[in-house]
Amino acid sequence: MRRLAIETATGTCSVALFEDRRLIGHVHELVGRGHAERLIPMIAELPDSGRADAILVDCGPGSFTGVRVGLAAARALALAWHAGIAGYSSLALIAATAFAEPDASETLTVAIIGGHGEYFVQRFEREGVRPITPLASLKPDAAALLCGTDPVAGSGAEAMRAAGASGPALAIEADARNTALMPPSLAALPPSPIYGRAPDARLPG
Repeated sequence: MRRLAIETATGTCSVALFEDRRLIGHVHELVGRGHAERLIPMIAELPDSGRADAILVDCGPGSFTGVRVGLAAARALALAWHAGIAGYSSLALIAATAFAEPDASETLTVAIIGGHGEYFVQRFEREGVRPITPLASLKPDAAALLCGTDPVAGSGAEAMRAAGASGPALAIEADARNTALMPPSLAALPPSPIYGRAPDARLPG
């Protein structure tokens, strides 16, 4: 079975095509805000233009636009190819990548840049890449307090250090090929956005 993995929720844009669990195609770029322009051309660069039996897509949290771009593309391709579709969390992917290192600690915190000066943060334990705190969107001081002495992975790692977290910062990006490191339970979410914070616009009243 072929599976296409899509990563657009963070500053990276990447796609990976697997034959069973074997990686057969991969494109990865640091794009910042260019997901909409790069995603479909990236998929087209894969073997057989990325055609797959199943699609796995990052649901967030992260870039609002990036999340929407990835989900829209995944849903359209799933419909066209009659493929299954499931989601995963960007923070769980980064945690799984960090825990795959041979000298990984038993717990770590993932922190990525959010919106309005906040960071999306969540702690994980190595066994099963299990979340041990809820996803939170916090200002730097509160986010650093949550990190404690954990190693911190993700785009917010250096900011957590600057705000008082004492653990080492790990330079780890979200990459679609590393979805193979995630436990199946963390790669079976509904393909719906995980925004991580309440919307800015509210209904009147």
